[in-house]
Amino acid sequence: MQIDGRHIETSNRDKPFFPEAGLTKGDLVDYYADLGDTMLVHLDGHPVSLQRFPDGLDGEGFYQKDASAHFPDWLTRVRFPKREGGHFMAPVIDSRAALVYLADQAMITPHPYLARADDLERPDRLIFDLDPPEGGRDVASVRRAALDLRGLLDELSLSAWVQTTGSRGFHVVVPLDAGADFDASRAFARDTARVLVRRHPDRYTLAQRKRQRRGRIFLDVMRNAYGATAVAPYAVRALAGAPVATQLSWPELERGATPRGWTLGNLRRRLAQKADPWAEMARHAVALSAHREALDRLLAREPPAEEEA
Repeated sequence: MQIDGRHIETSNRDKPFFPEAGLTKGDLVDYYADLGDTMLVHLDGHPVSLQRFPDGLDGEGFYQKDASAHFPDWLTRVRFPKREGGHFMAPVIDSRAALVYLADQAMITPHPYLARADDLERPDRLIFDLDPPEGGRDVASVRRAALDLRGLLDELSLSAWVQTTGSRGFHVVVPLDAGADFDASRAFARDTARVLVRRHPDRYTLAQRKRQRRGRIFLDVMRNAYGATAVAPYAVRALAGAPVATQLSWPELERGATPRGWTLGNLRRRLAQKADPWAEMARHAVALSAHREALDRLLAREPPAEEEA
């Protein structure tokens, strides 16, 4: 396969990767070849952690942070320091060739870090991870959470974007100018979530322990940390049916979009009919420091929730 001037020899294309859906490794490789240009806009220089399944979903899977020694020299790597000392060499998907090569290495899902390779200490996105309560399937409540969060961010003059995770819920994302470090961005996300918990203590919680959540939606801001990752836009998930993390417009969410509404089998058709809703997102990157005072005012206006006692 010739891509971006690189010759990539694909192998075992007929190997079943999603057996219940009748999809093979070749289907996965071809999907990433077709979606490469769209995905690269969002990967944009971010190192990634690879979720690999050499024998498809019927086999064992694993996460890989460190680029393998046999990866080709042209595949970009970045030295990624560990907080506990040492480092690893994280792969960077900066070309269609890199995306296709890694798919042929049985990468089903790329999980980018929240900072670009040129400044790993400063994130260029803020992420709120919204899932139903443990064991629950109430997508409507998660949809409402995303809309409540969008309304709050609008009060802070922050534009937000939404995607399905391809799993249980949605991510709400704010693009950043990479001017703040992870401590500042995580504190901002946590305090934003605190406002929502104070307004709707019956719906939302920041409780880490599941037994303390009592059926409420956990507003997860923990991804806003050094070394944390989030599923890549348009990435296939390693789940039955090959669902895809899909970028949405807010009207689509309001009309009832679901976390697994799009798959490897129908995502191409979607993009043929509808432009990528996140195509212009990077142009709206903000400096969190410019919005901190407004957030502090909202936080002071709402009485503390019971769980803060």
